[in-house]
Amino acid sequence: MLRYALKRFLSLVLSLAVASLIIFFVIEIAPGDPATFMLGINAQEDTVAALREELGLNGTKLSRYLSWVSGMLTGDFGTSYTYRTPVAQMVADRLKVSLPLAIFGLLLSVLIGIPAGIYAATRRGKGGDIAVMGATQLGVAVPNFWFAMMLVLLFAIKLRWFGAGGFPGWDKGFWVCLHALTLPAICLALPQAAILARVMRSSLLDVLGEDFMRTARAKGLTHLQAVWRHGVRNAFIPVLTIIGLQIAFLLAGAIIIEQVFYLPGLGRLIFQSINARDLIVVESVVMLLVFSVIVVNFLVDLAYAAVDPRLRSRE
Repeated sequence: MLRYALKRFLSLVLSLAVASLIIFFVIEIAPGDPATFMLGINAQEDTVAALREELGLNGTKLSRYLSWVSGMLTGDFGTSYTYRTPVAQMVADRLKVSLPLAIFGLLLSVLIGIPAGIYAATRRGKGGDIAVMGATQLGVAVPNFWFAMMLVLLFAIKLRWFGAGGFPGWDKGFWVCLHALTLPAICLALPQAAILARVMRSSLLDVLGEDFMRTARAKGLTHLQAVWRHGVRNAFIPVLTIIGLQIAFLLAGAIIIEQVFYLPGLGRLIFQSINARDLIVVESVVMLLVFSVIVVNFLVDLAYAAVDPRLRSRE
């Protein structure tokens, strides 16, 4: 197990190194100069040069990359060009919205997707299965921003059950904030629930054809008892992988939803920083999201190895 974990850890470190290089140099070659953008096109050349020096933009790309990476390793993500605020503080403030939204969306995804997948698998080829699979295809195909706008029109404008956007702040109370995050969480959760339902159905159908399921039925268990006691447990391993990856995806994939609902989260921060050419914020936030995806993959690999010893023996 230790050898397996070390190999996965080395893969994690290598992936992070490659990701940091790609993120930094792709953003750096993007057109537009932050200093010129901040001062305007009519600014004097010496003023622009002085601001570039103040922002640390005059160094070589390699030196700036090394400074950026070494800073991140110590928890220093740099200072925003636009707001003159530490990036780490900005990220921490925005995570207070994005992280609860991601957790809320994941919870809804699990509560909807897993029961739907089990229901479809136990009714294979019947009307219930066809209905669930049709709904999951719609869930995957329909753009979440369009669905978000439809929810706003129905529940915010017509029925007035929810607000059309904005976030009141956690100092206003937990339930007030949860109410504000409900529509965005639903928009994030439904496509993920559709994926989860399809994976759950496929995995459970594979398990239902195994010999041990027939043995369970032969011992006197009903079909539903055999499914719940033996089938679901054995079918859950690939589903856990999807659930783990959805956490990182929900954090990284909320840019459009946060724009639609005017939520001050990480996605909206990235969008605003791109518009303002605030490169240090874009680089740091994107790297943080990539880091979360890679770390979740690493933890999922370790969980797989703990559950299935055959994976460790192959290393």
